[in-house]
Order: sequence, then structure tokens, then C-alpha cells
Amino acid sequence: MHAPRFLNGAAVAATLSVAEAAESLARGLAGRSPESLDPYPRTVIELPAEPDAAVAQRSRELLLMPCHGPEGVGVKLVTIAPANPELRALPRIQGTYVLFAADGLTPELMIDGASLTRLRTAAVSALATRRLSRPDSRRLVIFGAGVQGAAHAEAIRAVRPIEDIVVIGASPHSPRAAALVAQLTADGVQARLGDPAAVAGADIVCTCTTAAEPLFAEHAPAPGTHVNAIGSYRPDLCELPVGLLGEALLVVESEQAARAEAGEIVRAIASGVLPASGFATELSAVAAGDVVRRDRSQITVFKSVGLAVEDLIVARALADRAGH
Repeated sequence: MHAPRFLNGAAVAATLSVAEAAESLARGLAGRSPESLDPYPRTVIELPAEPDAAVAQRSRELLLMPCHGPEGVGVKLVTIAPANPELRALPRIQGTYVLFAADGLTPELMIDGASLTRLRTAAVSALATRRLSRPDSRRLVIFGAGVQGAAHAEAIRAVRPIEDIVVIGASPHSPRAAALVAQLTADGVQARLGDPAAVAGADIVCTCTTAAEPLFAEHAPAPGTHVNAIGSYRPDLCELPVGLLGEALLVVESEQAARAEAGEIVRAIASGVLPASGFATELSAVAAGDVVRRDRSQITVFKSVGLAVEDLIVARALADRAGH
């Protein structure tokens, strides 16, 4: 048996664009039954804290995400070490994905886990944005200037004619936010640093943070705004005001996963803003074209926690493209 091919970060970026990944996700999710969206919930293992007292309170985790389907069998192993960038000059998220062939279950491809996560997370938001936002959306606000902040700037520009981007970093003087603005400006985009007040003028808002409390007020988004919230995947995290969820067309990847992992959903159900079930449309219905925005004034919200089936679909697209 030959060892499976390995795609590093550069190879992932060179093999599949975010727009192509979004197309693969649209096809793969549209035909999915609800029970196949999240067959094996993500396993999160808390790891011992850092010995450095200054960062000891930041939780370290091992995430295990298996899935199977017509694309094959896949499993992602990812570690999250928040102190890595400052202590070791290493990425916060590292990992590996293994794709097994559907027929003989032979290891077919190994993929850098962080790069796959970056691509599929942004591509899922690109899919939701293409289906839910107004086609003439030109003003984008991004909370967070890390890996996903940059990835979402690219992803949203791939599906909408974005002309103006406001980046909101962890602080008004965030070096990463300034660097992202400089990168976007060099790409020919009108970009600047901003604060939460910028939400009022946005057509599209992307929240790519690990915030524990809402990043903006419930009534801050203007009529017709589309919001992608992708940063929180634990019940104790929350990027959006829960009142917004009760007023908007709310889309999630899986009700089961959102109810268990999305802090915004957990809070909204607990406070009575949302019912315990039937509280959202699943992305598979949006991908199939069965659900669309009501009119130009409707606010739409896509709340993502990330599903293993999304990794599997994008991994198969990478394998098929790399094999040509």
C-alpha cells in the first residue's frame, strides 16, 4: 500500500479556491438528509493548562471530527493552543486531516488540518452569503483580524462586489487588524480600521472572534444586512445579541449541532427568544434553493459552528482536483 499524498497549506491554497470550495459545498450539502449532517458530534478534549501563569487560563483543546458519506471517510484531528503565537511563534490551530476512499477504505489523502479548516470555514460562509445576502452588497464589516478574518475578506469578495471593508480588531491599535487593512489596501480594496458603530452601514457583517459577549447591539444592523457568525463553537462563547436571532431569518448548519455548541443559540433558547426546536433553517435547504431571503429589507443570519461533513466534502474536492 502506498503512503497517502500530503497537501500542506500552500498546496491546499493552490489546489482549490474558496469559490470552488463553496460550489462543492453547495452540491454536497444540497442532497444531504438532516440525519447525515452531524452523525458524530465533535469530540472536544480539554488539555492541561500552560505552565506559564500569564496564559494558564486560556483553555487548550484537542478536537476530533470524524465523518463518512459518499465522498469517503474522513477524520480531522486539531489542537487549539491560544498561547502558541506569543510563546512559541506557532499557530494557534494545528492539525491533520485523513481522507479514506469510500470503497476500500484505503488512506487516500492527508491534508494540513489548519489549512483545510481555514478554507472550508470561509467557503461555508461564502455559500451562505451567496444564497442569503443581497447581490449588490458592497460594504463589508469584519470583526477579527486573525486567520479567519483574512479568509472571510477573501471569501466574501469572491461572491459579492465588495468595495469597502471595515476591519475591527481586538483593540483599536491591534497590529493584526492594521496588517489586514494594509494587505487589503495593497489588493486594491478600500479598507480601514473601525469600531462596532460601522455595523450600521454594512451590507454584510462577519464575526470571526472568540468573544464571550455580543460584539454589537441588537438593532445595530440596518434592514437587509446579512451576518455570518463563525467564531464561537462552544456554549460559553457568544458573538451576536440573542434578540437579533429572533428577528432575522436564521440559518444554521444543523439544529442539533447549533443547540449543543452555539452560545448564541443556547442563550436564545434559555431566554425564550427561540424555541427549543424548529428554531432555524438548515444550510442544506438554503444550498438546495428551498429557502431564500423574503425581500431586500429582511435581515439574515448564518450561525456556523463547523461540521465534519463540511471538511469531508472539501477534502474530497481537494482529492479529486489534486489527482487530475
